[in-house]
Amino acid sequence: MDTALYQSLVESIDENYLQTCLKEMLAIRSENPFDTEPREGFREKEMGEYYAEMMSGLGMEVTYQDVLPDRPNVFGRCKSHGTGPSLMLAGHMDTAPTEGYEKAYDIKLESGRIYGRGACDMKAALAAYLEVARILDSAKMKLKGDFILGGIADEEYQMVGSKYVGQNGPSADQGIIGEPTELEICPANKGQLGTIIRTFGRSVHSSVPEKGINAIVHMAAVIDAFKDYNSELLLAEPHPLCGHGRFSPGVIKGGSIVSTVPDSCDLEVDRRVLPGETIEKVFTEYRTRLDALKSRIPKFKYEITKPTWDIPANDVSLDEPVVKSLLMGYEQVMGQPTQARAFVAGTDAPNLGFPTVICGPGALPQAHSKNEYVSVEQLIKSVELYLWVIMDYLA
Repeated sequence: MDTALYQSLVESIDENYLQTCLKEMLAIRSENPFDTEPREGFREKEMGEYYAEMMSGLGMEVTYQDVLPDRPNVFGRCKSHGTGPSLMLAGHMDTAPTEGYEKAYDIKLESGRIYGRGACDMKAALAAYLEVARILDSAKMKLKGDFILGGIADEEYQMVGSKYVGQNGPSADQGIIGEPTELEICPANKGQLGTIIRTFGRSVHSSVPEKGINAIVHMAAVIDAFKDYNSELLLAEPHPLCGHGRFSPGVIKGGSIVSTVPDSCDLEVDRRVLPGETIEKVFTEYRTRLDALKSRIPKFKYEITKPTWDIPANDVSLDEPVVKSLLMGYEQVMGQPTQARAFVAGTDAPNLGFPTVICGPGALPQAHSKNEYVSVEQLIKSVELYLWVIMDYLA
């Protein structure tokens, strides 16, 4: 590491450019449409066009991937002057919804914070990436390996954008995704497995309920059967960073009108899975509890649907160069050491197909909130940290 060169790059950080990029991106409404039709404000098209234009203006070779109609992935590449390893800084361009968030697009700088939907989740990191690219371009840096920026679609729902990258490229040797970790280094996170447990009954008029089978009553037995499941999960051997798996019933639906005994009831459940846990393992745990109900409840019948959410866990070795470089860079930038830890939410990282660490500006509790912001100080520090990794790994 040429520390003098690194320091000169840090001193060239343009806070005005950084803030302007972030504010411009926050003004581009790019809420995830979820199951609705993509349309302006509820797609990544406009964000992708902005990001591609900015990367092109910084001398990067830009490519698009049409993942879904009007929902692209976009990439910028600084080709190397050698045959060294490649590094991708990636992040999603979609945001959480804004229902009930009246000031979601009242973009402002106040008390050292920039406010607006997507401020920390995760357009702050996308802005930091552009400032890194601007600095490298201005300094005419000759890197020994390719430096790639990626704007990804659909992280907030089914992660089709990152899954597309994992199947079709572009690939890299190492990666960083700047989800809001307050710049802590997170090489692991739990996955999310959602599914529906459905009970079946027989409909009759509610005035003669004994002649039917009430699927909601049977679902009450299901809920009771899982009441000690989390306690059981806590007895298993924990993952060194992620800890234990967790379970939560989240959505319940049953019946149509109150005067009819319901013939079906759906319970959507959420299971946070550890690295190495499979769908088959989790479903076996479910069936063990559900099959036990058959022996004591007459005509009890159930099914487990295909996953409604299937987000894999991430588990990057602490020996990977990107982890070591981030830990070293954190101490340099923040003035104190830190340890690798787990990110608590699911991310695009495990879908990309190469070792990718979560590390970015902003605090996770602000994400999806109705008062989202990122601190300018942390935004600047993120640029310093990403520059350190590039100098350490690619220069």
